[in-house]
Amino acid sequence: MEQLRQVETPLGVISYFFVQKKIKNLNLRINRHNEIVVSVPLRVPPERADEFVRDKARWIEGVLERREEDRRELEPLPGQEECRTRLRGCVLRVYPLVESAGVRFPQIKIRSMKSQWGNCHWRQGYITLNTALARCPEALRDYVALHELVHFLHHDHGPGFYARMTQLMPDWQARRQALRGCSWVLEA
Repeated sequence: MEQLRQVETPLGVISYFFVQKKIKNLNLRINRHNEIVVSVPLRVPPERADEFVRDKARWIEGVLERREEDRRELEPLPGQEECRTRLRGCVLRVYPLVESAGVRFPQIKIRSMKSQWGNCHWRQGYITLNTALARCPEALRDYVALHELVHFLHHDHGPGFYARMTQLMPDWQARRQALRGCSWVLEA
């Protein structure tokens, strides 16, 4: 059961959701709605969670500030034709990285999705990219396009998939992290 709590910190009052679960450690996360959630083991009292939030106040503030900066930097959603141009462009840019491995150029579908940036239908030979991705910087669009193209080689997210991503785009993890900061766009 979730309980909304507030704790006074040196940076002001922080509201958060307190959740007791069958877990071993205290966990703090900030979801895509910028809600702070603290999960604690069943035996941990709410006051310990308050202390935990107080200790993490600067980190929380930093995450929220970075997310706000990310929001300001993103462009408005372009029209359908511009979306198609941008998203096709990112596939064209990264396709040469997988072409030599025998990946055929896929059909590209574009649509609005609520929880994914893209997906791959390797059996049918197409990928779908989220229109919201057109708002993101080019480097992040390229990451998603390559991610979906690599699924033609590795159908799951196993070690081979990640090894290939690292080989083809050594900074993919930093790009993925930056993309997570843009996840609010999925619901816009």
